[in-house]
Amino acid sequence: MSEKESVSQPVPTRDSYENFVARLGLNESNQSGASTYKNNWTSRNRLLVEQAYRSSWLVGAGVDAIPDDMTRKGITITSKLEDGRKKQLDNAWDEMGLWEALNDTLKWARLYGGAVGVILIDGQNYSKPLRVETIGKDAFKGIMVMDRWMLNAQTEQRVKELGPDFGMPEFYRVVTSATGIPPWKIHHSRLIRFDGIALPYQQRLTENDWGMSVIERCFDRLLAFDSTTTGVAQLVYKAHLRTYSIKDLRKMLAFGKDNPAFKGLMSHMDMIRQYQSNEGMTLMDAEDTFEAHTYTYAGLSDVLAQFGQQVSGAFGIPLVRLFGQSPAGFSTGDTDLANYYDNVSTQQERKLRRPVRKLFEVLHMSMFSTPLPDDFSFEFNELWQTPDSERAETANKVVDATVKAVDAGLMTEKAGAMHLQETARVTGIGSTISDEDIDNASDLPPPSEKDLDNIETTEPEKGGAAAKNTATKDSAGGRGDRRGFLRWFKR
Repeated sequence: MSEKESVSQPVPTRDSYENFVARLGLNESNQSGASTYKNNWTSRNRLLVEQAYRSSWLVGAGVDAIPDDMTRKGITITSKLEDGRKKQLDNAWDEMGLWEALNDTLKWARLYGGAVGVILIDGQNYSKPLRVETIGKDAFKGIMVMDRWMLNAQTEQRVKELGPDFGMPEFYRVVTSATGIPPWKIHHSRLIRFDGIALPYQQRLTENDWGMSVIERCFDRLLAFDSTTTGVAQLVYKAHLRTYSIKDLRKMLAFGKDNPAFKGLMSHMDMIRQYQSNEGMTLMDAEDTFEAHTYTYAGLSDVLAQFGQQVSGAFGIPLVRLFGQSPAGFSTGDTDLANYYDNVSTQQERKLRRPVRKLFEVLHMSMFSTPLPDDFSFEFNELWQTPDSERAETANKVVDATVKAVDAGLMTEKAGAMHLQETARVTGIGSTISDEDIDNASDLPPPSEKDLDNIETTEPEKGGAAAKNTATKDSAGGRGDRRGFLRWFKR
Protein backbone atom coordinates (compact mmCIF):
# COMPACT_ATOMS: atom_id res chain seq x y z
CA MET A 1 0.00 0.00 0.00
CA SER A 2 1.39 3.36 -1.02
CA GLU A 3 1.77 6.30 1.32
CA LYS A 4 -0.90 8.17 -0.63
CA GLU A 5 -3.45 5.37 -0.22
CA SER A 6 -2.80 5.04 3.50
CA VAL A 7 -3.35 8.74 4.08
CA SER A 8 -6.59 8.84 2.11
CA GLN A 9 -8.41 6.30 4.37
CA PRO A 10 -10.72 7.80 7.06
CA VAL A 11 -9.57 7.71 10.64
CA PRO A 12 -12.15 6.13 13.04
CA THR A 13 -13.60 8.67 15.44
CA ARG A 14 -15.05 8.25 18.95
CA ASP A 15 -18.61 8.46 17.59
CA SER A 16 -18.01 5.62 15.18
CA TYR A 17 -16.69 3.42 17.99
CA GLU A 18 -19.75 4.14 20.12
CA ASN A 19 -21.98 2.65 17.43
CA PHE A 20 -20.54 -0.76 18.28
CA VAL A 21 -20.74 -0.40 22.08
CA ALA A 22 -23.44 -2.47 23.77
CA ARG A 23 -25.90 -0.26 25.62
CA LEU A 24 -27.08 -2.25 28.62
CA GLY A 25 -29.50 -1.47 31.44
CA LEU A 26 -32.53 0.74 31.79
CA ASN A 27 -32.75 4.26 30.39
CA GLU A 28 -30.38 3.27 27.56
CA SER A 29 -31.25 3.15 23.89
CA ASN A 30 -32.16 -0.53 23.84
CA GLN A 31 -35.35 -2.53 23.87
CA SER A 32 -35.29 -3.06 27.62
CA GLY A 33 -34.76 0.63 28.21
CA ALA A 34 -37.91 1.42 26.25
CA SER A 35 -40.05 -1.02 28.27
CA THR A 36 -42.67 0.42 30.60
CA TYR A 37 -46.04 -0.25 32.23
CA LYS A 38 -49.34 1.49 31.64
CA ASN A 39 -52.80 1.27 33.16
CA ASN A 40 -55.30 -0.79 31.22
CA TRP A 41 -58.32 0.37 33.29
CA THR A 42 -60.00 -3.03 33.01
CA SER A 43 -61.84 -2.48 36.32
CA ARG A 44 -63.69 0.51 34.85
CA ASN A 45 -64.96 -1.46 31.86
CA ARG A 46 -67.91 -3.15 33.52
CA LEU A 47 -69.19 -4.84 30.35
CA LEU A 48 -65.76 -6.28 29.56
CA VAL A 49 -65.40 -7.66 33.09
CA GLU A 50 -68.87 -9.21 32.98
CA GLN A 51 -68.32 -10.72 29.54
CA ALA A 52 -65.05 -12.25 30.68
CA TYR A 53 -66.74 -13.71 33.78
CA ARG A 54 -69.57 -15.18 31.73
CA SER A 55 -67.53 -16.42 28.77
CA SER A 56 -64.29 -17.71 30.31
CA TRP A 57 -64.44 -20.57 32.78
CA LEU A 58 -60.92 -19.65 33.88
CA VAL A 59 -61.99 -16.13 34.87
CA GLY A 60 -64.97 -17.57 36.72
CA ALA A 61 -62.79 -20.04 38.61
CA GLY A 62 -60.25 -17.34 39.49
CA VAL A 63 -62.96 -15.07 40.87
CA ASP A 64 -65.02 -17.71 42.70
CA ALA A 65 -62.43 -20.07 44.21
CA ILE A 66 -61.17 -18.00 47.14
CA PRO A 67 -64.61 -16.67 48.27
CA ASP A 68 -66.01 -20.21 48.06
CA ASP A 69 -63.21 -21.53 50.25
CA MET A 70 -63.45 -18.62 52.70
CA THR A 71 -67.11 -19.38 53.39
CA ARG A 72 -67.18 -23.14 52.79
CA LYS A 73 -66.58 -24.57 56.26
CA GLY A 74 -68.20 -21.90 58.40
CA ILE A 75 -67.25 -21.21 62.01
CA THR A 76 -67.47 -22.75 65.47
CA ILE A 77 -68.59 -20.66 68.44
CA THR A 78 -66.00 -21.33 71.14
CA SER A 79 -67.33 -19.08 73.92
CA LYS A 80 -69.87 -20.20 76.49
CA LEU A 81 -73.45 -19.05 75.90
CA GLU A 82 -76.71 -19.75 77.66
CA ASP A 83 -78.25 -23.18 77.12
CA GLY A 84 -79.32 -23.74 73.53
CA ARG A 85 -78.32 -20.34 72.18
CA LYS A 86 -75.41 -21.65 70.14
CA LYS A 87 -77.70 -23.98 68.23
CA GLN A 88 -80.31 -21.27 67.75
CA LEU A 89 -77.72 -18.84 66.39
CA ASP A 90 -76.35 -21.46 63.99
CA ASN A 91 -79.83 -22.33 62.73
CA ALA A 92 -80.82 -18.69 62.22
CA TRP A 93 -77.52 -18.02 60.43
CA ASP A 94 -78.24 -20.84 57.98
CA GLU A 95 -81.90 -19.95 57.48
CA MET A 96 -81.02 -16.35 56.55
CA GLY A 97 -78.36 -17.54 54.10
CA LEU A 98 -75.72 -15.30 55.61
CA TRP A 99 -72.81 -17.42 54.33
CA GLU A 100 -74.25 -17.26 50.80
CA ALA A 101 -74.60 -13.47 51.09
CA LEU A 102 -71.03 -13.06 52.34
CA ASN A 103 -69.84 -15.37 49.55
CA ASP A 104 -71.58 -13.27 46.87
CA THR A 105 -70.26 -10.04 48.37
CA LEU A 106 -66.70 -11.36 48.24
CA LYS A 107 -67.16 -12.62 44.67
CA TRP A 108 -68.50 -9.35 43.29
CA ALA A 109 -65.79 -7.45 45.16
CA ARG A 110 -63.14 -9.53 43.40
CA LEU A 111 -64.91 -9.22 40.05
CA TYR A 112 -65.76 -5.51 40.05
CA GLY A 113 -63.24 -4.19 42.55
CA GLY A 114 -65.75 -3.58 45.34
CA ALA A 115 -69.08 -4.69 46.77
CA VAL A 116 -71.14 -4.24 49.92
CA GLY A 117 -73.65 -6.21 51.93
CA VAL A 118 -76.47 -4.09 53.34
CA ILE A 119 -77.60 -5.19 56.82
CA LEU A 120 -81.39 -5.25 56.50
CA ILE A 121 -83.14 -4.21 59.72
CA ASP A 122 -86.87 -3.71 59.64
CA GLY A 123 -88.25 -0.33 60.74
CA GLN A 124 -84.97 1.63 60.83
CA ASN A 125 -83.69 4.66 58.93
CA TYR A 126 -80.75 3.52 56.82
CA SER A 127 -79.22 7.00 56.70
CA LYS A 128 -78.64 6.92 60.47
CA PRO A 129 -75.74 5.14 62.19
CA LEU A 130 -76.42 1.57 63.23
CA ARG A 131 -77.03 1.18 66.97
CA VAL A 132 -77.24 -2.48 67.88
CA GLU A 133 -79.08 -1.81 71.13
CA THR A 134 -82.03 -0.32 69.19
CA ILE A 135 -82.68 -3.46 67.10
CA GLY A 136 -86.14 -4.85 67.84
CA LYS A 137 -87.21 -8.43 68.28
CA ASP A 138 -86.82 -10.40 64.99
CA ALA A 139 -86.03 -7.15 63.12
CA PHE A 140 -82.91 -8.50 61.39
CA LYS A 141 -83.93 -9.73 57.91
CA GLY A 142 -80.60 -10.71 56.33
CA ILE A 143 -78.12 -9.15 53.92
CA MET A 144 -78.69 -7.59 50.50
CA VAL A 145 -75.64 -7.77 48.22
CA MET A 146 -74.80 -4.79 45.97
CA ASP A 147 -71.75 -4.32 43.75
CA ARG A 148 -69.90 -1.04 43.26
CA TRP A 149 -71.97 -0.11 40.18
CA MET A 150 -75.25 -0.31 42.10
CA LEU A 151 -74.41 2.52 44.49
CA ASN A 152 -72.16 5.57 44.61
CA ALA A 153 -69.82 6.41 47.45
CA GLN A 154 -70.47 9.97 48.69
CA THR A 155 -66.82 11.04 48.70
CA GLU A 156 -67.61 14.59 49.81
CA GLN A 157 -68.48 13.29 53.30
CA ARG A 158 -65.83 11.27 55.13
CA VAL A 159 -65.83 9.34 58.39
CA LYS A 160 -64.26 11.60 61.02
CA GLU A 161 -64.25 9.16 63.93
CA LEU A 162 -60.86 7.60 64.57
CA GLY A 163 -60.86 3.90 63.84
CA PRO A 164 -60.63 1.38 60.98
CA ASP A 165 -63.18 3.35 58.89
CA PHE A 166 -61.53 6.75 59.36
CA GLY A 167 -61.35 8.67 56.08
CA MET A 168 -63.69 6.31 54.24
CA PRO A 169 -66.96 7.54 52.64
CA GLU A 170 -69.60 8.10 55.30
CA PHE A 171 -72.64 7.54 53.05
CA TYR A 172 -73.49 5.50 49.94
CA ARG A 173 -76.32 6.38 47.55
CA VAL A 174 -78.22 3.59 45.79
CA VAL A 175 -78.42 4.31 42.04
CA THR A 176 -80.02 1.04 40.85
CA SER A 177 -83.79 0.90 41.11
CA ALA A 178 -84.60 -1.72 38.47
CA THR A 179 -84.95 -4.43 41.13
CA GLY A 180 -87.24 -2.35 43.32
CA ILE A 181 -84.51 -1.16 45.68
CA PRO A 182 -85.40 2.29 47.07
CA PRO A 183 -82.92 5.13 46.41
CA TRP A 184 -81.55 4.84 49.92
CA LYS A 185 -78.82 6.94 51.41
CA ILE A 186 -77.05 4.32 53.52
CA HIS A 187 -74.75 5.05 56.45
CA HIS A 188 -71.44 3.18 56.28
CA SER A 189 -72.06 1.45 59.64
CA ARG A 190 -74.93 -0.49 58.04
CA LEU A 191 -72.70 -1.96 55.33
CA ILE A 192 -70.26 -4.84 55.13
CA ARG A 193 -67.78 -3.65 52.54
CA PHE A 194 -65.15 -5.65 50.67
CA ASP A 195 -62.65 -4.42 48.08
CA GLY A 196 -61.16 -6.58 45.34
CA ILE A 197 -57.52 -5.50 45.41
CA ALA A 198 -56.76 -2.55 47.66
CA LEU A 199 -55.16 0.40 45.89
CA PRO A 200 -52.87 3.16 47.13
CA TYR A 201 -54.36 6.56 47.91
CA GLN A 202 -54.06 8.29 44.53
CA GLN A 203 -55.25 5.27 42.57
CA ARG A 204 -58.14 4.70 44.98
CA LEU A 205 -59.35 8.24 44.28
CA THR A 206 -59.43 7.49 40.55
CA GLU A 207 -61.71 4.51 41.27
CA ASN A 208 -64.16 6.57 43.35
CA ASP A 209 -62.77 5.09 46.57
CA TRP A 210 -63.14 1.49 45.44
CA GLY A 211 -60.52 -1.17 44.81
CA MET A 212 -59.41 -2.95 41.65
CA SER A 213 -60.75 -6.08 39.99
CA VAL A 214 -58.58 -9.17 40.31
CA ILE A 215 -58.92 -9.62 36.55
CA GLU A 216 -57.03 -6.42 35.74
CA ARG A 217 -53.59 -7.63 36.86
CA CYS A 218 -53.74 -10.91 34.97
CA PHE A 219 -55.80 -9.83 31.98
CA ASP A 220 -52.86 -10.16 29.57
CA ARG A 221 -52.02 -13.62 30.96
CA LEU A 222 -55.63 -14.68 30.54
CA LEU A 223 -55.60 -13.53 26.91
CA ALA A 224 -52.34 -15.39 26.31
CA PHE A 225 -53.72 -18.63 27.78
CA ASP A 226 -57.05 -18.45 25.95
CA SER A 227 -55.39 -17.44 22.66
CA THR A 228 -52.96 -20.33 22.88
CA THR A 229 -55.73 -22.78 23.71
CA THR A 230 -57.84 -21.54 20.79
CA GLY A 231 -54.86 -21.67 18.46
CA VAL A 232 -54.14 -25.28 19.38
CA ALA A 233 -57.78 -26.15 18.80
CA GLN A 234 -57.64 -24.58 15.33
CA LEU A 235 -54.60 -26.68 14.46
CA VAL A 236 -56.69 -29.82 14.89
CA TYR A 237 -58.71 -28.86 11.82
CA LYS A 238 -55.48 -28.67 9.79
CA ALA A 239 -53.96 -31.86 11.08
CA HIS A 240 -54.53 -33.52 7.63
CA LEU A 241 -53.86 -30.70 5.20
CA ARG A 242 -53.57 -32.06 1.62
CA THR A 243 -52.55 -30.50 -1.69
CA TYR A 244 -53.42 -31.64 -5.22
CA SER A 245 -51.36 -30.24 -8.10
CA ILE A 246 -53.06 -30.16 -11.54
CA LYS A 247 -51.37 -29.10 -14.75
CA ASP A 248 -52.86 -25.96 -16.38
CA LEU A 249 -55.31 -25.43 -13.51
CA ARG A 250 -55.41 -21.65 -14.02
CA LYS A 251 -56.41 -22.05 -17.67
CA MET A 252 -59.33 -24.29 -16.77
CA LEU A 253 -60.48 -21.85 -14.11
CA ALA A 254 -60.30 -19.01 -16.58
CA PHE A 255 -62.83 -20.69 -18.85
CA GLY A 256 -65.56 -20.23 -16.25
CA LYS A 257 -67.89 -22.55 -14.38
CA ASP A 258 -69.96 -23.40 -17.45
CA ASN A 259 -66.98 -24.68 -19.43
CA PRO A 260 -66.83 -28.48 -19.92
CA ALA A 261 -63.20 -28.54 -18.74
CA PHE A 262 -64.14 -26.93 -15.43
CA LYS A 263 -67.10 -29.26 -14.97
CA GLY A 264 -64.86 -32.23 -15.70
CA LEU A 265 -62.41 -31.03 -13.03
CA MET A 266 -65.17 -30.82 -10.42
CA SER A 267 -66.43 -34.28 -11.35
CA HIS A 268 -62.90 -35.61 -10.94
CA MET A 269 -62.59 -34.07 -7.45
CA ASP A 270 -65.93 -35.59 -6.40
CA MET A 271 -64.73 -38.99 -7.57
CA ILE A 272 -61.49 -38.61 -5.57
CA ARG A 273 -63.47 -37.82 -2.39
CA GLN A 274 -65.76 -40.79 -2.98
CA TYR A 275 -62.97 -43.29 -3.50
CA GLN A 276 -60.92 -41.88 -0.58
CA SER A 277 -63.88 -42.23 1.74
CA ASN A 278 -64.96 -45.70 0.61
CA GLU A 279 -61.74 -47.45 -0.37
CA GLY A 280 -58.94 -45.11 0.73
CA MET A 281 -57.84 -44.83 -2.90
CA THR A 282 -56.85 -41.68 -4.86
CA LEU A 283 -57.38 -41.76 -8.65
CA MET A 284 -55.57 -39.01 -10.59
CA ASP A 285 -53.77 -38.26 -13.82
CA ALA A 286 -50.19 -39.39 -14.17
CA GLU A 287 -48.98 -35.77 -14.35
CA ASP A 288 -50.93 -34.71 -11.23
CA THR A 289 -49.30 -34.58 -7.80
CA PHE A 290 -51.01 -35.41 -4.51
CA GLU A 291 -49.32 -34.61 -1.17
CA ALA A 292 -50.42 -34.88 2.48
CA HIS A 293 -48.95 -32.48 5.08
CA THR A 294 -48.99 -33.33 8.77
CA TYR A 295 -48.54 -30.97 11.74
CA THR A 296 -46.49 -31.73 14.81
CA TYR A 297 -47.83 -30.79 18.25
CA ALA A 298 -44.56 -31.27 20.08
CA GLY A 299 -44.00 -28.59 22.72
CA LEU A 300 -47.55 -27.20 22.68
CA SER A 301 -48.41 -28.91 25.98
CA ASP A 302 -45.38 -27.29 27.60
CA VAL A 303 -46.44 -23.87 26.33
CA LEU A 304 -49.97 -24.33 27.67
CA ALA A 305 -48.59 -25.53 31.01
CA GLN A 306 -46.40 -22.45 31.33
CA PHE A 307 -49.27 -20.08 30.57
CA GLY A 308 -51.45 -22.00 33.02
CA GLN A 309 -48.83 -21.60 35.75
CA GLN A 310 -48.65 -17.85 35.09
CA VAL A 311 -52.43 -17.52 35.40
CA SER A 312 -52.37 -19.62 38.55
CA GLY A 313 -49.71 -17.41 40.08
CA ALA A 314 -51.57 -14.24 39.05
CA PHE A 315 -54.74 -15.40 40.83
CA GLY A 316 -52.85 -16.81 43.81
CA ILE A 317 -54.58 -20.17 43.40
CA PRO A 318 -52.58 -23.42 42.92
CA LEU A 319 -53.04 -25.44 39.76
CA VAL A 320 -54.65 -28.34 41.61
CA ARG A 321 -57.40 -25.98 42.85
CA LEU A 322 -57.77 -23.67 39.85
CA PHE A 323 -57.68 -26.27 37.08
CA GLY A 324 -58.86 -29.24 39.13
CA GLN A 325 -56.07 -31.42 37.81
CA SER A 326 -53.70 -33.74 39.60
CA PRO A 327 -50.08 -32.52 39.56
CA ALA A 328 -47.58 -34.41 37.45
CA GLY A 329 -44.44 -36.10 38.74
CA PHE A 330 -43.87 -37.09 42.35
CA SER A 331 -45.82 -34.19 43.84
CA THR A 332 -49.24 -34.98 45.29
CA GLY A 333 -50.26 -31.34 45.50
CA ASP A 334 -50.80 -31.55 49.26
CA THR A 335 -48.10 -28.99 49.97
CA ASP A 336 -49.56 -26.54 47.45
CA LEU A 337 -53.04 -26.96 48.89
CA ALA A 338 -51.77 -26.60 52.46
CA ASN A 339 -50.04 -23.32 51.59
CA TYR A 340 -53.14 -22.13 49.74
CA TYR A 341 -55.40 -22.96 52.69
CA ASP A 342 -53.03 -21.04 54.98
CA ASN A 343 -53.47 -18.04 52.68
CA VAL A 344 -57.25 -18.45 52.77
CA SER A 345 -57.17 -18.65 56.58
CA THR A 346 -55.18 -15.42 56.66
CA GLN A 347 -57.76 -13.70 54.47
CA GLN A 348 -60.55 -15.03 56.70
CA GLU A 349 -58.93 -13.41 59.73
CA ARG A 350 -58.27 -10.13 57.95
CA LYS A 351 -61.47 -9.72 55.97
CA LEU A 352 -64.18 -11.81 57.61
CA ARG A 353 -63.63 -11.71 61.38
CA ARG A 354 -64.95 -8.19 61.96
CA PRO A 355 -67.98 -8.56 59.64
CA VAL A 356 -68.92 -11.95 61.11
CA ARG A 357 -68.76 -10.64 64.67
CA LYS A 358 -70.82 -7.61 63.67
CA LEU A 359 -73.48 -9.88 62.17
CA PHE A 360 -73.55 -11.98 65.34
CA GLU A 361 -74.10 -8.83 67.39
CA VAL A 362 -77.06 -7.90 65.19
CA LEU A 363 -78.43 -11.46 65.10
CA HIS A 364 -78.12 -11.97 68.88
CA MET A 365 -79.93 -8.71 69.63
CA SER A 366 -82.65 -9.54 67.10
CA MET A 367 -83.25 -13.03 68.50
CA PHE A 368 -82.81 -12.57 72.25
CA SER A 369 -83.11 -8.78 72.76
CA THR A 370 -79.86 -8.82 74.69
CA PRO A 371 -76.36 -7.70 73.65
CA LEU A 372 -73.78 -10.24 72.61
CA PRO A 373 -71.51 -11.17 75.54
CA ASP A 374 -68.22 -9.30 75.63
CA ASP A 375 -66.27 -12.56 75.78
CA PHE A 376 -67.96 -13.95 72.66
CA SER A 377 -65.44 -15.72 70.45
CA PHE A 378 -65.43 -18.00 67.44
CA GLU A 379 -62.97 -19.81 65.21
CA PHE A 380 -63.05 -20.47 61.48
CA ASN A 381 -63.24 -24.18 60.77
CA GLU A 382 -60.17 -25.64 59.14
CA LEU A 383 -60.22 -26.21 55.40
CA TRP A 384 -57.54 -28.88 55.42
CA GLN A 385 -59.07 -32.29 56.06
CA THR A 386 -56.79 -34.29 58.36
CA PRO A 387 -56.73 -38.05 57.60
CA ASP A 388 -58.59 -40.21 60.12
CA SER A 389 -55.38 -41.97 61.17
CA GLU A 390 -53.64 -38.69 62.01
CA ARG A 391 -56.72 -37.34 63.78
CA ALA A 392 -57.00 -40.50 65.91
CA GLU A 393 -53.33 -40.26 66.85
CA THR A 394 -53.74 -36.61 67.77
CA ALA A 395 -56.85 -37.38 69.80
CA ASN A 396 -55.01 -40.05 71.80
CA LYS A 397 -52.17 -37.68 72.59
CA VAL A 398 -54.51 -34.85 73.63
CA VAL A 399 -56.64 -37.12 75.84
CA ASP A 400 -53.60 -38.73 77.47
CA ALA A 401 -52.03 -35.35 78.15
CA THR A 402 -55.31 -34.02 79.60
CA VAL A 403 -55.81 -37.04 81.88
CA LYS A 404 -52.22 -36.83 83.14
CA ALA A 405 -52.61 -33.12 83.83
CA VAL A 406 -55.78 -33.76 85.85
CA ASP A 407 -54.20 -36.67 87.74
CA ALA A 408 -51.15 -34.54 88.56
CA GLY A 409 -53.32 -31.75 89.93
CA LEU A 410 -52.31 -29.30 87.20
CA MET A 411 -55.89 -29.10 85.92
CA THR A 412 -59.29 -29.62 87.49
CA GLU A 413 -61.89 -31.93 86.03
CA LYS A 414 -63.81 -28.90 84.81
CA ALA A 415 -60.75 -27.45 83.08
CA GLY A 416 -59.99 -30.83 81.50
CA ALA A 417 -63.51 -31.17 80.16
CA MET A 418 -63.40 -27.64 78.76
CA HIS A 419 -60.07 -28.40 77.10
CA LEU A 420 -61.44 -31.51 75.43
CA GLN A 421 -64.51 -29.61 74.28
CA GLU A 422 -62.44 -26.79 72.76
CA THR A 423 -60.06 -29.16 70.96
CA ALA A 424 -62.89 -31.26 69.53
CA ARG A 425 -62.59 -29.44 66.18
CA VAL A 426 -59.11 -30.90 65.75
CA THR A 427 -59.31 -34.22 67.58
CA GLY A 428 -62.92 -35.19 66.88
CA ILE A 429 -63.32 -36.23 70.55
CA GLY A 430 -65.11 -34.12 73.12
CA SER A 431 -67.78 -32.54 70.94
CA THR A 432 -70.48 -34.39 72.90
CA ILE A 433 -69.39 -32.77 76.18
CA SER A 434 -72.15 -30.27 76.85
CA ASP A 435 -72.00 -27.09 78.88
CA GLU A 436 -74.11 -28.81 81.51
CA ASP A 437 -71.53 -31.58 81.82
CA ILE A 438 -68.84 -28.98 82.33
CA ASP A 439 -70.90 -27.21 85.00
CA ASN A 440 -71.41 -30.51 86.85
CA ALA A 441 -67.71 -31.35 86.70
CA SER A 442 -65.59 -30.69 89.76
CA ASP A 443 -63.71 -27.41 89.94
CA LEU A 444 -61.47 -28.62 92.77
CA PRO A 445 -58.10 -30.30 92.43
CA PRO A 446 -58.05 -34.11 92.64
CA PRO A 447 -57.27 -35.70 96.04
CA SER A 448 -53.66 -36.26 96.89
CA GLU A 449 -52.20 -39.50 98.23
CA LYS A 450 -52.36 -38.04 101.73
CA ASP A 451 -56.09 -37.45 101.30
CA LEU A 452 -56.60 -40.97 100.04
CA ASP A 453 -54.80 -42.39 103.10
CA ASN A 454 -57.13 -40.45 105.39
CA ILE A 455 -59.85 -43.09 105.20
CA GLU A 456 -61.46 -44.73 108.22
CA THR A 457 -61.26 -48.51 108.34
CA THR A 458 -63.57 -50.79 110.32
CA GLU A 459 -62.27 -53.82 112.22
CA PRO A 460 -63.90 -56.99 110.99
CA GLU A 461 -66.29 -58.70 113.35
CA LYS A 462 -65.52 -62.19 114.57
CA GLY A 463 -66.52 -64.70 112.02
CA GLY A 464 -67.46 -61.96 109.59
CA ALA A 465 -65.89 -60.48 106.48
CA ALA A 466 -63.89 -57.28 106.55
CA ALA A 467 -65.94 -54.18 105.86
CA LYS A 468 -65.08 -52.14 102.82
CA ASN A 469 -63.23 -48.87 103.19
CA THR A 470 -65.56 -45.89 103.24
CA ALA A 471 -64.71 -42.27 102.76
CA THR A 472 -64.88 -39.97 105.77
CA LYS A 473 -68.05 -37.98 106.15
CA ASP A 474 -66.17 -34.68 106.15
CA SER A 475 -64.45 -35.24 102.82
CA ALA A 476 -64.63 -32.37 100.36
CA GLY A 477 -68.33 -32.11 99.55
CA GLY A 478 -68.78 -35.86 99.49
CA ARG A 479 -67.97 -35.89 95.76
CA GLY A 480 -66.90 -39.49 95.65
CA ASP A 481 -64.44 -40.33 92.84
CA ARG A 482 -63.21 -36.98 91.53
CA ARG A 483 -61.77 -38.56 88.43
CA GLY A 484 -64.90 -40.36 87.35
CA PHE A 485 -65.67 -37.82 84.59
CA LEU A 486 -62.44 -38.43 82.71
CA ARG A 487 -62.11 -42.18 83.30
CA TRP A 488 -63.87 -42.80 79.95
CA PHE A 489 -60.90 -41.31 78.13
CA LYS A 490 -58.28 -43.53 79.78
CA ARG A 491 -56.77 -46.25 77.70
